[in-house]
Amino acid sequence: MALSALLVGGGYLIGEQQAEQAPITQEQAVTPATNASADTNSVPATMAPPIVDLEQAAIEPATAVARAVTPSVVRISTGFGQGSGIIWDAANGYIVTNDHVTDTADTVSVLLHNGVEVSGVVIGGDAARDISVVQVDSSGLGLVEATFAPSQTVEVGQLAVAIGSPFGLDQSVTAGIVSAANRINPFGGSNEANPVPVEMIQTDAPINPGNSGGALANRDGHVIGMNTSIRTDGSSDNAGVGFAVPSDTIVLIAERIINGESLELGFLGVSGDTPTDGTLGALVTSVVPGAPADDAGLQVGDLIISVDGAVVATMEELAADFKFFRPGELVKIEVLRDGERLVFDVTVGSN
Repeated sequence: MALSALLVGGGYLIGEQQAEQAPITQEQAVTPATNASADTNSVPATMAPPIVDLEQAAIEPATAVARAVTPSVVRISTGFGQGSGIIWDAANGYIVTNDHVTDTADTVSVLLHNGVEVSGVVIGGDAARDISVVQVDSSGLGLVEATFAPSQTVEVGQLAVAIGSPFGLDQSVTAGIVSAANRINPFGGSNEANPVPVEMIQTDAPINPGNSGGALANRDGHVIGMNTSIRTDGSSDNAGVGFAVPSDTIVLIAERIINGESLELGFLGVSGDTPTDGTLGALVTSVVPGAPADDAGLQVGDLIISVDGAVVATMEELAADFKFFRPGELVKIEVLRDGERLVFDVTVGSN
């Protein structure tokens, strides 16, 4: 049986917190890579300049990336385990990590790359997207914030360098490639009793317990994701299938957390399948009575092909992406019905 194991380390143990679930049928969500750009909190669409020495990177790319990114990666310890974190806003002392790393802790211990250890306060966390924000007093620490790359720049096959604290071994570096850029992980989120489908980056860069919350970086030294979980066969061994929360999702949710905004999940109210004839879209097989989809006029047999202008490729993608809309938002859903294109105004509900 395959499991998705969260990578918070407790000594040398892994907590396998998510068991195999039934196939996803209930809709839940717009991808951070394509739709979050409309939100003012998303990663800017323009790529920041590389922060690594390109001549050096041509010789030893992973070495150059490690030198550039490790100052922005920290170890986070609680009374019940430890993981990693990424310095996101140096001026304000904000560090992003996984929600399952901070868990129920109010305060944590943060070990910087230079060996300095400070106390941090957990500002808040989002269990659905498994993101948490920790704040430290940045005075005199000389924090180095990471540069985040837009998710749309991530490509399959590109270099992926993971930096974190596996088994408590801080500043550990491993390298591999991006195996998939928009993989839907049905075991997402930090709540084992309520797993959420989440769009993630899949990588074969070795990540292990304690890597959770650490950086996955590209060859330019930009963070493309936050290492979160691995796919296993029931053991804690790394099988070369790891998952990282994309950069756009990190920034979007972190901004909502520090601004005290609602973390409620958007709800549409349909179940469906992905067509097996190669057609892109999400085929509606049932509509929840009284749900936003029902109120807007969606019907069984509709093929959802776009949401607010973003193409919907599969039912799994729709399930993962619709959650990013806020309850009360008005979105446009385009469907094919009997060969005719129709557009419906849908008021997002609360899941």
